[in-house]
Formats: sequence, structure tokens, C-alpha cells
Amino acid sequence: MTADATYPARPETGADDTGDVQEPAAARRAVAARFAALTCAADPAGGVGPPLAEVPLPGSGRTAARLRTLYELGRADLSLARLAEGHLDAVAILDEVAGAPVGPGERWAVWAARPPGPAPGARCVDGRWLLDGVRPYCAGAHCCTHALVSADAVDGRRLFAVRLAQSGVRPVPGSRRAVGMAGSDACDVAFTAAEGMPVGGVGAYTDRPGSEHAAAGVAACLLGGARAVAETLYASARRRTQDAFAAAHLGAVDTLLSSAVAVLERAARDIDADPLDTRGAARMRGLRVQALAELVCTEVLAHVGRGAGGTPLCHDARHARAAADLAVLMRLHPVERGLAELGRLFGARDDHGNDGGEDER
Repeated sequence: MTADATYPARPETGADDTGDVQEPAAARRAVAARFAALTCAADPAGGVGPPLAEVPLPGSGRTAARLRTLYELGRADLSLARLAEGHLDAVAILDEVAGAPVGPGERWAVWAARPPGPAPGARCVDGRWLLDGVRPYCAGAHCCTHALVSADAVDGRRLFAVRLAQSGVRPVPGSRRAVGMAGSDACDVAFTAAEGMPVGGVGAYTDRPGSEHAAAGVAACLLGGARAVAETLYASARRRTQDAFAAAHLGAVDTLLSSAVAVLERAARDIDADPLDTRGAARMRGLRVQALAELVCTEVLAHVGRGAGGTPLCHDARHARAAADLAVLMRLHPVERGLAELGRLFGARDDHGNDGGEDER
């Protein structure tokens, strides 16, 4: 991974040079087609990245390649990266918790974040688990074939594998109206006696070592999206058309992105060195890398806005869409909650400043 101007030109996404101005429904269909191509080993989606079946699992010794793929997808199209990251996370969860692979032609999502309201409920009836309730902001609601869905059962929160092509699963019409991340096909989904297959026991999803490794994948997508927003400044530098103020903002952006990418690469090495989290460092590492990504994205949006002015937001549809997508995806992972937990973790250190994690650096 690299964030500087020597990085190859923006990956081809299937959009035209005008930025592929589309209504949300059209954007959703276009991204869904590219996502389907990525999940098909025979067609790697027009050069956006490798087929998702070839992406290594976290902790496999090739985590850097996994994060590089997500970074490049985020740079190409953040909505596409969002769907790919969910699919890859589901593959990792099924491998770690259930020891099961995804089937050919299947496109998976993970709908397991804690919702602002009550989570769907799960009940066991004659040996069958049934889900009821509404889960908000489910990426891939129309284009995925399966989802890992968390739900509250009488014995605690469980994760269920749900086939989406059943009568008890229905995307809620009109629940998605925003422009940002329109292509991610995210809307509320209603479950009515929807059948699900338990994946592990209570807490198996969050208690597994790989649960903390997923934060690096989200961070890679965000940083790729930030690099896409910054492209307007990099392009001006290549054309030698920027003034001194724009050059200063580009210098700040490049410093931020390069530093964050270096941290991400270090995280990949640390994950591979301790995939089962025997040192207990994964939680703090995940919180750090995801918080850093969000803070860098915030600064990149500000620097690009000041350095490029309003022209690209008004006249460059691709840039405007990238900025809107990044702003939305950042807010799906509230940084304050993670920072507060990170601060509390320092209280658990011993008198020598040890927390069981990596050495300070």
C-alpha cells in the first residue's frame, strides 16, 4: 500500500470519465453488478481487484495483501469496498466459528453491529430458529444472497446465518434516502419469522480472536476512500496547476495518508504474528487503527476542501460522490466510543505500564 502520487492511476470501476452520475437506484445496480463479479472467480470485476475468493484470511500470514485489496477497493469505490469487506468478514467468521466455507455464487453480508434501537429477536420453535424485528442500515440488502445477523435470544445475543431469498426477509421500502454510500444497497431490513442457522453459541461472534482483526479491514476501506477524495489534489500536482496553498494542503494530506498506511501495515504484521491473540493485544490495536483512520479521514476531507475549494464538489461528480461516501461511512463507526474504550483500557495497565499488548511505539 502507498498513499503518494506514484500510486497507479485510480482503478477502473466501470464508471465513465464524467463520474458516472447516477440516481441512487442506478448506483445500487451498478455497484451490485461489480460486487457480483468480484465474488465470481472467473471475472475479477474489470480489474478493480482480485476475486474475493482469492483474498487471504486475516492472520493467515498474508494479512497485508488482504488489507491492500480493501484499500484499493475503497479507493476505486467505497460502496463496493463496503460490500466486499462485509463478504470477506463473513467468510472469516464462518471459517473461524463454524469451519464452513461459503458456497459458489453466494454473496454474504454481516449485519451484526449494535443498532440504535432494539436488535431483532430470535426464538427457537420445534428446533428451528426464527428471527423477528427490524435491523437498520443493512448493506447489500437487495444484492446479497446470505447474511450473518445478530439477534437477541433468551440466553443472550447470537449470530445466525440467514438466507435472504425467503418470505420472512424484506428490505423496508423508503428506508434509504441519502446520497452518500447510495451504491452500498444499505437499507432497513425487516425479519418476520425468518429462519436462521446458529453460527456458534452465545457470544461466539464477538469472543473469537478474529473479531478484533476486522477493525483493520474497515480502516483499510476508509483510508482507500480518503485517498480517492484526495485524488483531486494529487491530480493538480501531476498537472503542475496547483498554487502554494493547495500544495501545502497536499503535503499535509500525503503525510496523513502515508502515516496511516504505515500503521495499517504494522497492524497486518502484528495480526499475522499473533492470529489467536494470545498476547491480548488485538482489542487495543483494533481500536487504535480504526480511530486513527477516522481521524485521518476527517483531516483529509478538511484539507482537500480547503485546498481544492468548491470547484470539484460542484463540477467533478466522481469527487463529490467520493466525499459524500466517505463522510457517511466514517459516521457508521463512531470514533468517540472507541476512543473512550481505548482510554479506559489504559486503566487496566500494571505499575510498569504493561497491558499485554505490543510494545509502545
